[in-house]
Amino acid sequence: MGLIENIKEKAKLQIRTIVLPESEDERVLKATQQVLEEKTANVVLIGNEDTIKKDAQACGANIEGATIIDPKKFDNIDKYIDELVELRKKKGLTREEATEIMTTEPRFFGCMMVRLGDADGLVAGSNSPTADVLKAAIHVIKTAPGINTVSSAFIMETADGKFGDNGLILFADCAVIPEPNAEQLADIACATAATASSVVGLEPRVAMLSFSTKGSANHPLVDKVQYAVDILDERNVDFSFDGEMQADAAIVEAIGAKKAPGSEVAGKANVLVFPDLQSGNIGYKLVQRFAGAQAHGPVVQGLAKPVNDLSRGCSVEDIANLVAITATQIK
Repeated sequence: MGLIENIKEKAKLQIRTIVLPESEDERVLKATQQVLEEKTANVVLIGNEDTIKKDAQACGANIEGATIIDPKKFDNIDKYIDELVELRKKKGLTREEATEIMTTEPRFFGCMMVRLGDADGLVAGSNSPTADVLKAAIHVIKTAPGINTVSSAFIMETADGKFGDNGLILFADCAVIPEPNAEQLADIACATAATASSVVGLEPRVAMLSFSTKGSANHPLVDKVQYAVDILDERNVDFSFDGEMQADAAIVEAIGAKKAPGSEVAGKANVLVFPDLQSGNIGYKLVQRFAGAQAHGPVVQGLAKPVNDLSRGCSVEDIANLVAITATQIK
């Protein structure tokens, strides 16, 4: 059984409620049918009920069983508006502005559903830029306790099974923070370890990557990674980590033993934290193309409750898969 099949089986064990706010997209409506048929989550669609049902019929999607909520007819809209005003009062948001946002911005409305416990998670982005999805999530849901950084991870599934755990290895951050500082790198490590555990079911072994292994090179970029490792030490985290180390030392046992003898992580890492977005993004794409690996994600992490972002070129299958991943992020 592959990774996604395993995740879907896990999602079925405790059915969560996931909001899909972009109901104007026929891929979302078709994905709703797939999710409901696979029984991996309950689905909430945001928008005008008549329009959504008409669009679903037009594209041949059976959405019977989904909950449809129109913010303009929602009984608890005042509660949502008041909560947004409270959240953004330091930014001077007025109640009139909050009302406009809550009744016309489905991503904000959906995130408020998640914040207030009326839903468990949200998946969006098929019809909107990443920045819009993350803006709603950060403004409404905020970051998890002890984490100040929203980041992302790709779950890489390689065919030969040589690296990570039977070919499963997480790459972070590949999509959100261009130049993370040491504190942010430590946050990324913590969040990705949590993703590895909760979504993939791995015991995280985190390698903090660099072009240096254990002081083999001196440079401010190396210092940043070393400082991130020190921060993880100070936090007394509950997962194995080590660094700084080069990629081969992280994943090849013989090289790890030579370059970082005695390390619990070297040669056995299943989570790779890259020092910046350029290296992370380039790295996952090279592995995806050269090795024929499947790249699942990006999984957004660091938020108090799960929100995930789709590519605007996503397929129906991509949406259904990300709904299952989102459901398994919930503790």
